[in-house]
Amino acid sequence: MHDFGLVEILLAAAAILVVAACVVWLLRKARVRRRAQRRADPADDYAVRTNWERSTGTVNYSSFVYFDVDRDGTYGVGDRPMAGIMVRLLDEQGGFVASTRTNNGGFANFAMSTSSANAVIRAPGTYRFAVSVPPGWRSPSANETQSQDFRRAAGSPAGLVSQDLPQPVGLAPARSLAGKMAADGTATLSVMADGQELESLVLAPGSPFRLDLAGEADTVVIGGGGLDRQLALSPYPADLGLLSSQTVPNEAPLRTIGFDDVTGRGLRKIPCGHAGLQWRNLNAMAQDHTKGSEGYVNGNVSGDHVAYTSSGYPAEFSRETPFGFHSVLLSAAWLKSEGEIALIECWLGEQLVASDQLALSALTPLHYAPMLKAVTRVRLSTKHSWQMVLDDLMLTG
Repeated sequence: MHDFGLVEILLAAAAILVVAACVVWLLRKARVRRRAQRRADPADDYAVRTNWERSTGTVNYSSFVYFDVDRDGTYGVGDRPMAGIMVRLLDEQGGFVASTRTNNGGFANFAMSTSSANAVIRAPGTYRFAVSVPPGWRSPSANETQSQDFRRAAGSPAGLVSQDLPQPVGLAPARSLAGKMAADGTATLSVMADGQELESLVLAPGSPFRLDLAGEADTVVIGGGGLDRQLALSPYPADLGLLSSQTVPNEAPLRTIGFDDVTGRGLRKIPCGHAGLQWRNLNAMAQDHTKGSEGYVNGNVSGDHVAYTSSGYPAEFSRETPFGFHSVLLSAAWLKSEGEIALIECWLGEQLVASDQLALSALTPLHYAPMLKAVTRVRLSTKHSWQMVLDDLMLTG
């Protein structure tokens, strides 16, 4: 009996591969030829389908996640799609099947098909869609885990259908208020709701402070030590920075600088003169201009455009005559830079009047409210040179 040596085995394997490649090539050619024949016949241009037995397509089956701005558990006109939220697909036994993050539209897409080997939902059964709630967040809609039953459906695009799509999942961060007292001052901080005091805190000299905010809290008031100020709370965590006696008066009219009027296109460097200011290394960009840009989506709170520090380099806005720097919403541009440290420096002429370091998130803006009465230049930079996102810059003067 002849024993096949290694050379013969390799030659036989190579011959099999060649034959297989030829078969695949011939099948592909035949498919292309049949498609060409169909397209050549005008009768097939608008043919009514008669054979509904086959399903050869792939459909994205989606779980939708949104930022629940008003925290009411219902996706409404004031809420916004969230990007970068992890969603896991589990089988009937709770076993892991697949995972993906929500895209710029808030959709976590899972490919569904009975014919495609690349699909993750391929067979009938019960599947669970589990939204991963970020630490410190909650789901006002209380539906972060939902199940759907899938059955075969011949003639449908993917060959499978469920009774419905998962309901939209709303997420909201825990609100907090932070800041730091000057070394030579004392003051009292009061958290209010509809004009009623919810809690009060004496701020010690030179000490940082942080407190969690009740859901109904709408205003914070600080009094004493020449630090009097009042801030209407936003749906986001807030930081007052180092408290200064040079505070924007409560009655001062505020103007909001958005970035939608910089350009109607996807991207434009902010030109000097926009809103009467000089701008350096800041671009205006549509929130969905860059694929996978979680912070550009989640940091957008009004309109379609945000501003960001170009390529992560230090940026500035300024004016020769003083203006009041009330507040701005700041975010990290990417989940890869979650926790990036922002440095915000404010000058009045040549004098540095404020310098604050803030931890940023790509999931939610931080409401930074230094409420400085007079500055001429504000410099924004990040510790690790990642992009910082800005929206709703509020100034006086």
